Amino acid sequence: MTSTENGLPVYSMSTNTLKSQAVDVRSHRVNWQSYLQGQMIQQQDFEIIQEFDASRSFEARKSVLDRRGEECARTFIALMTRISKEQTVRYILTAVDDLLMEDPKRTELFNDSNNKKRASPWIGFMNMLNRNDRFIVHQASRIIAKLACWGKERMSTQDLNYYLNWIKTQLANEHKLHTSRISRDPSAYVSTEMTDYIQSILSSLQMMLKVRQYRLAFFEMDGLSSLMAVLQTKCGFQIQYQTTVCIWLLTFSPELVDQMVAFNPVPLLADILGEAAKEKVTRIVLAAFRNLIEKPNDPETVKLFSLAMIHCKILKNLEILEGKQFTDEDILADIEYLSNHLGECLLDLSSFDEYSSEVKSQRLEWSPVHKSEKFWRENSTRLNEKNYELLRILTNLLETCQDPEILAVATHDIGEYVRHYPRGKKVIEQLGIKQLVMQLLSHENTQVKYNALIAVQKLMVHNWEFLGKQVTNE
Repeated sequence: MTSTENGLPVYSMSTNTLKSQAVDVRSHRVNWQSYLQGQMIQQQDFEIIQEFDASRSFEARKSVLDRRGEECARTFIALMTRISKEQTVRYILTAVDDLLMEDPKRTELFNDSNNKKRASPWIGFMNMLNRNDRFIVHQASRIIAKLACWGKERMSTQDLNYYLNWIKTQLANEHKLHTSRISRDPSAYVSTEMTDYIQSILSSLQMMLKVRQYRLAFFEMDGLSSLMAVLQTKCGFQIQYQTTVCIWLLTFSPELVDQMVAFNPVPLLADILGEAAKEKVTRIVLAAFRNLIEKPNDPETVKLFSLAMIHCKILKNLEILEGKQFTDEDILADIEYLSNHLGECLLDLSSFDEYSSEVKSQRLEWSPVHKSEKFWRENSTRLNEKNYELLRILTNLLETCQDPEILAVATHDIGEYVRHYPRGKKVIEQLGIKQLVMQLLSHENTQVKYNALIAVQKLMVHNWEFLGKQVTNE
């Protein structure tokens, strides 16, 4: 929102369909007299809405709300629940959203109005989330977020879970639809309205995640995974940015950052940083990285995220960024902080730390540590730590990954583990890895097939060096 005209918001982005619709809705004149005559609204509500509608300027509307604010709030709720015509409901919701945007303190009008009935201020708007009209849903969601964040009252657990789950469902549905269209046709056109709608939902979520209580609730319902799923699609710059902002907001709670290790958003954010063309995207990713290092309570979490950043070549990205000109001082400060921190970590990095970080990132490549005889001789038993955590990750890669290089490296590592750890064969069989490796013997990629064959030999026989040389010669 960049300016006002006659006291009403005017948006500069005319290409945004939802904002364009809002402009049209504001210009609509509702025939309240017909609703009164049809006994659909009460006389008192008719008089209040007529007076409010007649106040076309910001000053006039402010005067009405200063004098009769609570009455206006009650009238808006009453009209919204009694009238089903979409155009009128659109008008009411837009009017409510506008008056809240003009002055966030007006959330208390709805709070006071509903408290006398012992109802939460957002309850009436929650029902609007189930409407088929996307514009109505968009406006209702915006209003609920404002009431829940700007007002004094905080959402109950029941209301909060309902609203946040609704947001998750909207993101998941749009994500599935988007993915389905792109998979059928990579050049498929995604409607502007759909894109605007996702941006609207993310805007509501951004507002909610600024409140600690709401952040914790969203994370507990696997909210981080839903955000990462959105980022994994070609979702467009603005959606990518807003989704990253939501992840950044989650990183402000130390207890959540400690739990984020299980999801490891670093590789995904590293990709975004490497491709970022907009300064604000660079800024928000760097800020998220800094929080992942500064906020954790557990030093082990700091170490794991630092190693993940090193493995994802963030230091190289930082070197490139240091050569660019930025107007935002926060970017410069974050670059300096991350460069110093990761540089110090690199000096203390052991070969096993490097290997563990690479496996946990699930982005295996032929880095020197995989082919190091010394590494496997000294560290093979460490793959048993934490209930075979690294072996289980390698197993998952063998089951799900499509990248030939990752499959080849993972298969190679399984063979080296068995070669150097006396009880390795038994562990591999117990975890079901042996069968997965054998299935790769028929893989179409020669690199994968070769490493699978070598690994099977290490699983089946003791004199693997001699047979391995035979295979190489053939």
